[in-house]
Amino acid sequence: MSITNYDYIIVGAGAAGLNLALNLKTDAYFKDKHLLIIDKLQKKDNDRTWSFWEKGRGKWDHLLHKSWNKGVVKAKGKTLKLDLKKYNYKTLRSSEFYAYAKEVLSQPTVTWITDEVLDIQSLDNGAVLQTKTKKYTADYIFDSRIPSNYVLEDIQYLNIAQHFKGWVIETETPVFDDSQFTMMDYSLKDGKSTSFTYILPYSPTQALIEFTYFSPDVVSENTYDLFLKKYIKEHLQIDHYEVIETEKGIIPMTSFPFASFSEEHIIKIGTAGGWVKASSGYSFKNCERKSKQIVEALKLNQNLNVDSAHFKYKHYDEIFLEVLTKENHFGEELFYRMYKNNSIQTIFRFLDEESSFGEDLQIILNLTSAPFIKGFIRHLKSRLKT
Repeated sequence: MSITNYDYIIVGAGAAGLNLALNLKTDAYFKDKHLLIIDKLQKKDNDRTWSFWEKGRGKWDHLLHKSWNKGVVKAKGKTLKLDLKKYNYKTLRSSEFYAYAKEVLSQPTVTWITDEVLDIQSLDNGAVLQTKTKKYTADYIFDSRIPSNYVLEDIQYLNIAQHFKGWVIETETPVFDDSQFTMMDYSLKDGKSTSFTYILPYSPTQALIEFTYFSPDVVSENTYDLFLKKYIKEHLQIDHYEVIETEKGIIPMTSFPFASFSEEHIIKIGTAGGWVKASSGYSFKNCERKSKQIVEALKLNQNLNVDSAHFKYKHYDEIFLEVLTKENHFGEELFYRMYKNNSIQTIFRFLDEESSFGEDLQIILNLTSAPFIKGFIRHLKSRLKT
């Protein structure tokens, strides 16, 4: 069985792996370093839609499928208008991101293989990766596989999931206002769960429509389909349309310590590294930020496992998770209060972990309610125990 040695190996050619690969191989410091990217799939289809907010022009503007400066949240029978001002809400199709990454990373020092990783083990000065046919060694292996120890049902941790199914539909006549997106529409819910519809209108005749849950339990594929059909027919009042693309996903929103599964030369990345914002499920910009941090740490020969997240935001995330895990019925009220009583700019800074203490306090006070207070008390008790 042959063994091939690389400077770095990246397991998983998704948002995290490719952000890291691009940051490595577009930095002159790493021009002579050999990189292996391994994934069990040939990433080329549009299997994901990544959305994020940022001010002004950004790194991915040349790849954007669409961006918006205005949005809405519909909850508690009200429509809240979101004026993003200096921010834009941007959407990037994974197929375009994959194609761009493969073009940029077509270098003699980058190898791509399609294979399934069976095992990764630490060595004295590196790590070894085993596939069905070969072993590969590297100074560092960056692994995006979620640890087998994580399960959504684990009651040791606060666990919900952002799980969803979306259709890109095309209509016969113009029906969408493509000048604004819908962040959350609670007018159709699955019982008392935190469930809503998310809409990204790409044009007057085309939109991505997702039925989404923030809940402890996933549902059957048929359930998503039923709610999508019902929303399109009854709330959008569209009778004739074609589904031209489908996407679905399950994103952990959890207090599970993903990052603790990293070792000196085996670094967990992406969802497996805790890069998903636990209270929102957003991750794409975190992949960009965390990848830059890893690259800088490699250049300075620093510890790659330093958690740069501010301690206070971990507490905030866990309070949100306490409420959504233990009192999932309160989700609509929770997000209604957040968007009604705070500017979208403040909310974005809060979710980006760039808010001031005064802004944090404002958001928390605006959410004050019996379920939120109970969640806060449970959080304090759990922290006192540890």
